[in-house]
Parts: sequence; C-alpha cells; structure tokens
Amino acid sequence: MFFTVPESTSIPEEFKIRIFYLIVLSTLAIPMITILGLRLSGTLRSVHMAELKDRAIPFSVTSIYYVLTVYFLYQKKELDPILWQVLGVITLAIVGLTLITFVWKMSAHLTGMGGLLALVLVLGFKFPTFRPIYPLLASLVLTGLVGTVRLFLEAHRPIEIYVGLIFGFILCFVGFSWIWA
Repeated sequence: MFFTVPESTSIPEEFKIRIFYLIVLSTLAIPMITILGLRLSGTLRSVHMAELKDRAIPFSVTSIYYVLTVYFLYQKKELDPILWQVLGVITLAIVGLTLITFVWKMSAHLTGMGGLLALVLVLGFKFPTFRPIYPLLASLVLTGLVGTVRLFLEAHRPIEIYVGLIFGFILCFVGFSWIWA
C-alpha cells in the first residue's frame, strides 16, 4: 500500500520506510521471536502448530501484538488514519482467526492470502492509477501455491483452506472498501 499505491495514504515519503519497519517489527519479528521463545521453553510443542491446542497461545499472543500496534498508531494523531484503519482490518482478521482457533482449525495462511487478494482488488477499484492485473495474477498464483502446499503437507483439510480463504477475503474486502469509500 505504501509503495505501490502512494496516493492511498497521505503519509510523507520520508516517514513511510520508518513506519514500515515499525510495523514489520511489531507484527512479524516480535511475534516470531515470541513463538520461538514459547517453543524453546517447552510451552509450544512445535512451531508447526499441527494440533488445534498448539495454536491457542501463539495466536492469542500474536493478536495482542497486533491490537497494541493498532492502538499505538491510533494514538499518533499526526499520522494518516488510513494506517491504523488498514492494520485494524488485518487485526480483526487475526483476532477472528484466533477466536475460531479455539474450536476449529482454519488455515491462517489462506486467511492472509484472502486478505491480500481483497487488498489488491480494492486498491484496483478505488485508485485508477493502480494497475492491479499483475499484482492480482501474482496473488492468485501465490494463493494457489500456498493452498496446495498446505494440502500437500497435510497441514489442513480442503474445507479449512477454503473457509480460511473466504473468511480473510470477505472480512478484508468489506473493511478495505469501507476505508477507501
């Protein structure tokens, strides 16, 4: 969003890379380190989280990191609200996935891929300067590969893949459409 559709936000260019690193740190690096720490401490049996019960703590901790990041960005009134709103939609998907994880094993990978597809489509609809054909094709191919690999590894059943994809797509499509209405 920052770099492929610059007109989607009013954040100055000189701050985009810093904000990007902040988001990567708080929503990717720190959760990954936490999950590795859970594994090393024996709280988590495997980073693959094959069993439903293995997913509850890591997903909950990750949800907390996302919520805290959205709250931090929300508090920074000088930043474009699009930033916390977009991350808020992604956070809703993660929190929803986490809640579902307490009763059923839905694919987190395909939830994310559904969100990516939704983002590319919404940006294509809302910003005429953005040409979505190649990003959309790449996203579709990547989604197919990720789904295929998850099935090949027997990490999920087909229904878990499909529901994750649909859940991520619908939630993000509605949320991103609302943001850029």
